[in-house]
Amino acid sequence: MTDSPALPPADITALIASARGAMAHAHAPYSRFAVGAAVRLTDGTVVTGSNFENASYGLSLCAETVAIATISAQGRLADITAIAVSGGPMDAAADPSAVITPCGRCRQVMNEAEQMAGRTLAIYCVAPVGDAIHEHRVADLLPHAFGPANLGIAPLKDA
Repeated sequence: MTDSPALPPADITALIASARGAMAHAHAPYSRFAVGAAVRLTDGTVVTGSNFENASYGLSLCAETVAIATISAQGRLADITAIAVSGGPMDAAADPSAVITPCGRCRQVMNEAEQMAGRTLAIYCVAPVGDAIHEHRVADLLPHAFGPANLGIAPLKDA
């Protein structure tokens, strides 16, 4: 697996802004916790997603999964290079400077995307406001992950 090329600071800033902007589209009437994700592709395209809750709870979708599934539906799963995630309580009284990380399900989905892309993805976790950026790799977030390589499946194309 190769490393994704390092993004210039301006591109990281734009990716984070897209993730924060996607939070505004969250459908989170039950948890009141909005999450936005932005995924950058090899050609610079950014695809966003926001969490989508359901009254049955178990059918809810996370922002990261929505964005990655959208990319997969476009046939571009192998083009993912970086992901930004931002989220927090929709309650104005809550601390908007707390940084979140993806849930376990999203970490597994990111692992799938990373292995199919054949490159290490940069994951930028940020709060809804402020300058704190926590950069991770999928392997840091989900050590000893099970994925396509365990089943003998190679990346979709040379990354």
